[in-house]
Amino acid sequence: MSTATTSPAEIGAAVRQILGDALGYLLPAALRVAASARIAEHLSDGPLTPEQLAERSGTHADHLRRVLRFLATRDVFREDEEGRFHLTTAASVLKADFPVSMRNIVLLFTDDMYWKPAGRLDESVLRGNSVFDKVFDGQIFEHLPSDADATRLFVDAMADMSVLEHDGMAESYEFPESGTVVDVAGGLGGMLRAVLTRNPGLRGVLVDRAEVLARHRLEDETTTGRWETAEADFFKELPAGGDIYLLKRIIHDKSDEDAVRILTTVREAMSASSKLLIFDLVAPPGGIQGPSIMSDVLMMAVFEGKERTEAELTELLSKAGLKLSRILPTPSNMSVTEAVLAD
Repeated sequence: MSTATTSPAEIGAAVRQILGDALGYLLPAALRVAASARIAEHLSDGPLTPEQLAERSGTHADHLRRVLRFLATRDVFREDEEGRFHLTTAASVLKADFPVSMRNIVLLFTDDMYWKPAGRLDESVLRGNSVFDKVFDGQIFEHLPSDADATRLFVDAMADMSVLEHDGMAESYEFPESGTVVDVAGGLGGMLRAVLTRNPGLRGVLVDRAEVLARHRLEDETTTGRWETAEADFFKELPAGGDIYLLKRIIHDKSDEDAVRILTTVREAMSASSKLLIFDLVAPPGGIQGPSIMSDVLMMAVFEGKERTEAELTELLSKAGLKLSRILPTPSNMSVTEAVLAD
């Protein structure tokens, strides 16, 4: 639509939208202030003034006030007539001990690992892959093993982000009554624990790096004696003979080349009757839509992956000697892509 046929009101609204969007980076910056200073925790016992919050958090009172007022425009905290700030529902989820905590997720998504490559998205579009390697020492999964703090934050944030997903995903697939489930790069084990809890005849193997496995969350009275951990590299070799192999949030943040390498390693570990379950977004046939749009850009900016369609997943699986058998929905935005050995 040309400006000649657009009303001044429409142009004004468009200008305000673009201006707000261009300054949108200030919101995650403000959320990072609240999360890193643990403002939500400090308000657990009731409202406080900026001066009281600043004293408890080691921040500057006036600057903190201005940031919290900005967050209050998004209903993250509320300021009363006396200038005290209160918790809101959105602010409460920033508490580390909240049942569904977003604190680690905010800290990860506003960390330099995400912030800096995203800020150079124009370079990514020019070069055709993430500029993470230009900012850090290699791409993200090459960088993480060299930075213990970054690895811990990444693993903890991924575990927290999955809290609401595990139960629904575990219930969305009819697992066999007996057998072994191998959770590849399963992090702290939340998904595997959900599967074992609902399927008392199954055993599980949690596969990841040693430093991640040391902090696993598999201990549960309902799973006692039915799990073990195994250190392995999914580019090289995985525990063989599992009945079900799980890949949750693994394929979508990998390049086609690395995805095929991982899938090939899984295929080499599978028996003739094994099944592979990929838990990821599956983009609609008509292109990236809905919640997959933002995630797809994130995969491009920070990682080397993408949110793939059924056709794209089918092609990757085929290159690894696997065959897509079906795709099942889950209560979340994720789907369960089931694959078996190709004929």
